[in-house]
Amino acid sequence: MPLPSAHDVALAAERRTAARLLLAHPLVTSTGPHSDTFPLIRRHADWLAQRFQQVFGYRLLVEATYARLFKAGLGPGAGHRLQRPSTGTPFTPRTYSYLALALSVLVTAPEQLLLSQLVADLRTAAVDAGVEISDTGRQAERRTLAAALRQLVDWGVLTETEGHVTAVAEERAGEALLTVDREIARAVVAGPLAQSRDGADLVRRAADPGFGGPRTYVRRRLVETPVVHLDDLADAEREWLRTRQRREAQAFSELLGLEAEIRAEGIALIDPDAELTDLHLPGTGTVAQAALLLVERLVERLRPEEPGHPAVGGRLVIGVPVPEGLLPELLDELIEEYGKRSNWQRGHLEDRDGFVAAVLDLLVRMHLMAPAGPVRAGGHGLPEGYQEPVADGRSVTDVSGARGRHDATGWVLLAAAARYATTVAIKPRTQPSAESTTDDATEEPPR
Repeated sequence: MPLPSAHDVALAAERRTAARLLLAHPLVTSTGPHSDTFPLIRRHADWLAQRFQQVFGYRLLVEATYARLFKAGLGPGAGHRLQRPSTGTPFTPRTYSYLALALSVLVTAPEQLLLSQLVADLRTAAVDAGVEISDTGRQAERRTLAAALRQLVDWGVLTETEGHVTAVAEERAGEALLTVDREIARAVVAGPLAQSRDGADLVRRAADPGFGGPRTYVRRRLVETPVVHLDDLADAEREWLRTRQRREAQAFSELLGLEAEIRAEGIALIDPDAELTDLHLPGTGTVAQAALLLVERLVERLRPEEPGHPAVGGRLVIGVPVPEGLLPELLDELIEEYGKRSNWQRGHLEDRDGFVAAVLDLLVRMHLMAPAGPVRAGGHGLPEGYQEPVADGRSVTDVSGARGRHDATGWVLLAAAARYATTVAIKPRTQPSAESTTDDATEEPPR
């Protein structure tokens, strides 16, 4: 088999760079922060559109000034939330309401308008839609509105021609002249709004993989989440993955430069360049540091004995229930040992319940912990009529009870957490030397 030419290697690298950027940033503009890579997306638009459609069932729209990858959802509890860049605070339902109302106004707005006019139109749209919004004269409400408008600026829907949208949050609301890109405004929303009865129905419909069925859903789940445990998948999805996991690993490596880590409990796609993620662990900041230390101690306390794969007669353990009261107990220990000397944020140290909630939120988004309850393998969150029977004669990995009872309450430590914990293995010398007859202690790398 002949080796690829230098041209082929360069071509594959360009397409991989463009595909990776679109996955990480589904809306790329010619004047935005990724403008240097935008020409690559334009150059390979047809190839990228075909590959995204074939592999993930995603639609790619590439225009002269922007590219929009229309991703699909993954079902309840699997969304990627928006945050305020300055503080990292997640958007509240109120912020999303302002964002949606502003978009409804901007899709038909004039090319330029004043900030005060946009706010007035937004309030009118809220009345027409039957959406109750608080008095925008309140300081907290003005900051929430400013956060929504700032997001539209970041996306390129709005351009601050004169002044800034944050003027709306000032005590005496300032003015600004804004330029509107109606095309980008229309391209922001990706879900099937017209067919959806309400928000919950929109989430379910967006997660429907359509004709791709299990194949498409599994690929989306692999590339969009930190790790996929087996009981995150329905029967037909697990069966498809079992027969294709090695070929899929090779395909993801070629298309996106991702490396597959395949375990009995599930699969994770690892990015050696650490670019295709909005979450980092280890990470900086009080919450990330505490989360890493906490998960290490949880693994040490709760690691199951002799887990294995059912195919070889073992017991599949995907999650271990966390005893009630253990989380605050361990966090108190960490605060005492590390918090004060490591200058952890005082607000977290003074609000233990809030601190626990913030740490758990990060671990849940990393798929290292989860609330106890029903899972997709048991039919939870599946679109209506989606589940397909597995072909006769094929065995499907039994995942029932793999993370405890589905009706249990509390928290579950998931199998992927073990790769963040270090353990010490004691290995005796085969031939003790004259200098020392003690055992060697070697630290294993995180798994």
